[in-house]
Amino acid sequence: MFALVDGNNFYVSCERVFQPRLQGRAVVVLSNNDGCAIARSNEAKDMGIAMGAPWHQIRPLERSHGLIALSANFALYGDMSERMMALASALGYRQDVYSIDECFIHLHGVSGDLHERAQQLRQHIRRSIGIPCGIGLGSTPTRAKLANHLAKLAERHPHKYPAELAQVCDLERIDQPLLHRLLQGLPISAVWGVGRKLAPQLQSVGVHTVLDLLQSDAATMGHHWSSVLERTVRELQGTPCLDWDALPQPKQQIAYTRSFGRTVTAQGHLQEAVSEYTARAAEKLRHQHSAAGAIGVYIRTSAHQPNADERYSRGLVMTLPQASQDSAVLIGAALRALERIYQPGYRYAKAGVHLLDLQDAARLQLALPWAGTSPERPGLMQTLDSLNQRFGQTTVQWGSAGLGGRARPWSMRQERRTPAYTTRWAELPTLHAPRTPDQ
Repeated sequence: MFALVDGNNFYVSCERVFQPRLQGRAVVVLSNNDGCAIARSNEAKDMGIAMGAPWHQIRPLERSHGLIALSANFALYGDMSERMMALASALGYRQDVYSIDECFIHLHGVSGDLHERAQQLRQHIRRSIGIPCGIGLGSTPTRAKLANHLAKLAERHPHKYPAELAQVCDLERIDQPLLHRLLQGLPISAVWGVGRKLAPQLQSVGVHTVLDLLQSDAATMGHHWSSVLERTVRELQGTPCLDWDALPQPKQQIAYTRSFGRTVTAQGHLQEAVSEYTARAAEKLRHQHSAAGAIGVYIRTSAHQPNADERYSRGLVMTLPQASQDSAVLIGAALRALERIYQPGYRYAKAGVHLLDLQDAARLQLALPWAGTSPERPGLMQTLDSLNQRFGQTTVQWGSAGLGGRARPWSMRQERRTPAYTTRWAELPTLHAPRTPDQ
């Protein structure tokens, strides 16, 4: 048996923990630069706001329907995720974290009433950190994820689904006639692994619902589509097929790109942005124990400039003399590339950095000195990453990235960001005791 523990509307739920006034309100969390909705409360979903809806299109709902929009606060969400995952791990003997708000728990050999254990865990998470969760139980990970989907639907639509399926749903405890009726009402897109491109193809051959997919022949699906779909069907039918011990391969390239909060023209502002983006990419590089043999940098103006003479886009790849995971080496190469591609007179709207030719750092003698690097540098990089991971990304940063913080003109717009309640001392929530008549 497997359990899928999922934080409901996770980003919104994190915000509600520290702002109770948001309970029962339509809330959306916006992406970088406050571009589009990346999380929605149930109330916002009921208003018809779609995932990815551009903010400029839904902004009128602030006045007309009382919609509340917040800038993404990833420092808060990451910290709350770690707390939730630590609590969820107590449910079984092994935990596989799938995303910031989801994890699979292996329940093989766990004794007792699993449904009751899951209910107790859900209540414990809610009491401890304030995050509401849905938990799905199933004989395979795919069935557990489907059960989690049903648990959410049953909670949101109590008149359409049996009350006992809400919040915690055990797919294996549902009698077959009822299960088939439920699955007949779910589109195949509700199945983990069936995406937007695959769903229309399956519908074209008469596979419209989850029940249709469940009752299909797995081998035939594999023959006409892929082994991945065949495994999905077998998992849906109750045969575990996922190899949990197959670790994901390291990325072959690492990118860090961002649109600016405001357009910039000065080369110095571009140098700051490229320095910070390279430092962030280098952190990811070290996290997967790789070194980069080359780095690419690009800058561009807005593609929507009406005058073609005002549009400019250029990139350049610099090959390093020695593969490196040292931020200083990578930033130095990135700034040399920027110097060669920068052209004055343009209003730049975006920049990006790509780390290429990635190699296994353990196989390289990174401790050997080369230009700009000494034997102590790996330790320095580890200390830098540890400080930024513990206290926030910009706790220690490179001087070439500038010292203006969010006031830098190229920094992302986050006009609606809430405080980092759990990761910054200066932003900890405070409680004020009520005044007595004598005070």
